[in-house]
Amino acid sequence: MADEPVLPPGQYIPRTLPVLHYGPIPAFDPATWHLRIFGATESASETRLRWSDVAALPVIELTADFHCVTKFTVPGIAWAGIPATEVLRRFPPAAPVTHVMIWADFGYSANVRIGDFAADTTLLATHRAGAPLTPEHGYPLRLIVPHLYAWKSVKWVRAIEYLTVDRRGFWEERGYHNTADPWREQRYSYQELDGEGPPL
Repeated sequence: MADEPVLPPGQYIPRTLPVLHYGPIPAFDPATWHLRIFGATESASETRLRWSDVAALPVIELTADFHCVTKFTVPGIAWAGIPATEVLRRFPPAAPVTHVMIWADFGYSANVRIGDFAADTTLLATHRAGAPLTPEHGYPLRLIVPHLYAWKSVKWVRAIEYLTVDRRGFWEERGYHNTADPWREQRYSYQELDGEGPPL
């Protein structure tokens, strides 16, 4: 019998991967879709990648647990996608960059520290369990940061903004923890210690 997965504090395993998101599911048109990389780039310029450009980037596979702040954990999800390290290599940030803001359709956003974005396990996922992402799970492109709570794993990614000063994203402005480490149960902003987030 396989060993039971070790879960972060306060988590449980659901029967399936629930679908949670804010707002409607955006439509995807490969002819007009683009991924914008902007902010404090090393080149001081903005890049716009068409879907064909993104689809041509190297892909890796990753199996990782998925931790939601609503207290469920789905163990061992098989993802495939573009490693964030490849994005940083091809479109590097300027030296002073400390954080990345990930933007989605309809103005949704989440901020992550540059070290979290640069982790070997951070992906811009295109597939789950061997099949393309479904629309409700972020098709065509979803950030996956497995070591943080899943609201940081933004669905329907449309832009990557390099920041030299931290700035809260959508849920971080609405009371969620700025850092979101599930092993430390960093769920809400009132738990933040000095230096863990900009003022609300």
